[in-house]
Amino acid sequence: MEIVRAGRADRARIDGAVAVHMRSFQGFFLTFLGRGFLRQLYRGFAEHGGSGLLVAVDGPCTAGFLAYSADMGGLYRHLLRRRLLPFAWYALLGFLRRPGTFLRLVRALGRPGEARRGEPCVELSSIGVDPGRGGSGVGTMLVDELKGIAGGCPAAYISLDTDAEHNEGANAFYRKNGFVLHHAYETPEGRKMNEYRYCLGGCGQGRTGRTHT
Repeated sequence: MEIVRAGRADRARIDGAVAVHMRSFQGFFLTFLGRGFLRQLYRGFAEHGGSGLLVAVDGPCTAGFLAYSADMGGLYRHLLRRRLLPFAWYALLGFLRRPGTFLRLVRALGRPGEARRGEPCVELSSIGVDPGRGGSGVGTMLVDELKGIAGGCPAAYISLDTDAEHNEGANAFYRKNGFVLHHAYETPEGRKMNEYRYCLGGCGQGRTGRTHT
């Protein structure tokens, strides 16, 4: 097993990440938008200078992936500048299938500009492991690789958001890998979420357990 960082032109790695995402997150919003949308999204992570796409490779197979960014606002501006037409096309297809997706997509794209953090951080945006490889340690290998990368950045912590309800496996995974619950919140759609942080040194986690909406 090897963890590699996908390059901007590394279509095979990007497509592998998309395939794992589709199998791992069935029924989720981004999965609903389709392979084309996800391909544009993860290609953006791979090509943006402050972001990255890590892929767990086992021979010819993709075992898992992790997308991250130290500059989510810059990443989203990059995506809208470089991928506006493809994003608009796939968003339109999603809107035609389910009209309510438009506002949700607008909120998702606006969030990085709204979530201005007091300290520099690396955001773990998405992580997925092929469902046939549960318990293999692939997820921990990806997180450990990210910890090493983030440790070389001017960042205080790694941040991630995950569902608070009906998601105990993921919450337990993050706690096992050293992440601490920073706070809980609720999205405009009523989805209860947890934000976890992994301290890289010099960060404060005194707000652990605080809830806001």
